[in-house]
Amino acid sequence: MDLSETLRRKVEAAIAEKRPLKILGGGSKAFYGRETRGAPLETGSHRGIVDYVPSELVVTVRSGTPLVELEQALAAEGQMLGFEPPHFGPATVGGMIAAGLSGPRRPFTGAVRDFILGVKLLSGRGEILTFGGQVMKNVAGFDLSRMMAGSLGTLGVMLEVSLKVLPRPEMEVTVRQEISPERSLETMARIMGKSLPVSALAYEEPFLTIRLSGLEAAVAGAAARLGGDLLSEGERYWLELREQRAPFFTEGESDLWRLAVAPAAPLADIPGRWLLDWGGAQRWLRTSATAGEVFAAARVAGGHATLFRTSGERGQVFQPLPPELARLHHALKRAFDPHRLFNPGRMYEDL
Repeated sequence: MDLSETLRRKVEAAIAEKRPLKILGGGSKAFYGRETRGAPLETGSHRGIVDYVPSELVVTVRSGTPLVELEQALAAEGQMLGFEPPHFGPATVGGMIAAGLSGPRRPFTGAVRDFILGVKLLSGRGEILTFGGQVMKNVAGFDLSRMMAGSLGTLGVMLEVSLKVLPRPEMEVTVRQEISPERSLETMARIMGKSLPVSALAYEEPFLTIRLSGLEAAVAGAAARLGGDLLSEGERYWLELREQRAPFFTEGESDLWRLAVAPAAPLADIPGRWLLDWGGAQRWLRTSATAGEVFAAARVAGGHATLFRTSGERGQVFQPLPPELARLHHALKRAFDPHRLFNPGRMYEDL
């Protein structure tokens, strides 16, 4: 029996028994989000590349496929996932989409959702649904395929996803400049405004680190124009930042918060240590401040905050939703998962 049919029958049984399900892939993002409950529904065996046409820059892959396996297949053809997703362990493609997290390349190439062309989903009604396809197209209303990005498995079980991929750059170099915290946001904004082949931009006091990607002549010219010191282990730096292996993430016991704000928004007046990624739009904060304080600061800055890692309880993890957005979330949950089977409470207590 096809594994997707096996999963569908398990969902039907859970509906009949009114038993919630906890979707499990590789388990690499188990720390992310609120605690959830339910019988395990494992998807790791549903794996493999269904279709890959390098000349079309499109790949279709099953959700349980290890992310590293997909990346190796793309690299063999000189291609890559443009949003540079973090792994955090034995990640699967389904978990990558469900978490919706993007790495340092995100502001320059796009987020996870921007690369999703179509999905095959097992809904909470026990139906196998297909959205989108293998070509980019504009549609009226909601783009249901892309709504799966960041949904943390609360809307259904991802079975397959079709993704747009990108060619790997001919050359990449990383340069580093020493600047003060007061100048960091202004300097990053100025660099972002120039016609430079920037593919990553991060700041941790006292260093601004810049990655340049593209054709050799363009990269070399941009590096000379920017100045600074060439970072010989640039590839390692971005990998450790993406996978949170850098000292900022591994040293210290205070909570790790992720703030997503406008790149030019001033730093919040919160005690703690900052690391700025995405040219200032993604801000990592190590702090002992309360959740209420961090959420309020993110709201004032016009963005939102997420309690990313904590040694304490994972109660209120995501920014509280405005009433109109909460109503939309509940409507989507009712439409896709009316019995509240999948990962109940993973995002918010009542979803």
